[in-house]
Amino acid sequence: MAFRLTPHERGFYPLFTRAAENIAVAADELAKLVATDPAGRHTLAARVKEAELAGDEVTHEIMVKINTTFVTPFDREDIYRLASALDDVLDAIEEAADRIVLYRLGTLPDGIGAQVEVLQRAAAATAEAMPRLEKMAELQEYWIQVNSLENEADDIYRTLLGDLLAPPEGAPPADVLTVLKTKEVVETLEEAADAFETVANTVESIAVKEA
Repeated sequence: MAFRLTPHERGFYPLFTRAAENIAVAADELAKLVATDPAGRHTLAARVKEAELAGDEVTHEIMVKINTTFVTPFDREDIYRLASALDDVLDAIEEAADRIVLYRLGTLPDGIGAQVEVLQRAAAATAEAMPRLEKMAELQEYWIQVNSLENEADDIYRTLLGDLLAPPEGAPPADVLTVLKTKEVVETLEEAADAFETVANTVESIAVKEA
């Protein structure tokens, strides 16, 4: 850790932890939504939305603190990047939940459940890593794990797209509009996986600078 002559504000770390824990809640609610029947999805989508609004509040607190703190624990730009990346994850999760309900999708492909399960693992890893950010300790395993999960998400994504746009021979014909709606959900979940990787890469960048 770099030596500092001036004490710096450490209140950012609990906020990052809160943001990550909130993402884990949203990912778990999304998993429940994907697993339930269409009639029960509205309530679960509302819970995801509540988590997204709570995340917005945390992001706002971080931005206010950036603007009112004289000495930050690490570069202001990196604080902003990390807060924004965490917010992007939550936005993508909420958007996926919203689209599933808005588009009145029925039975979802199994691959969507697999996508969300990867997001849950990435969310759990991120929530576990954020408290370690203050001491910059034992973080390498975190970003390696999330990068691996993003690769796993990519594989699921490509398989899903292939099944949607070029169904296996003998499969019943799919409704084109349903395919397009489902494709949007699949792409949004992939954006969430990419956003998790951005969070991990940002943490890696911060750790390298502060080493």
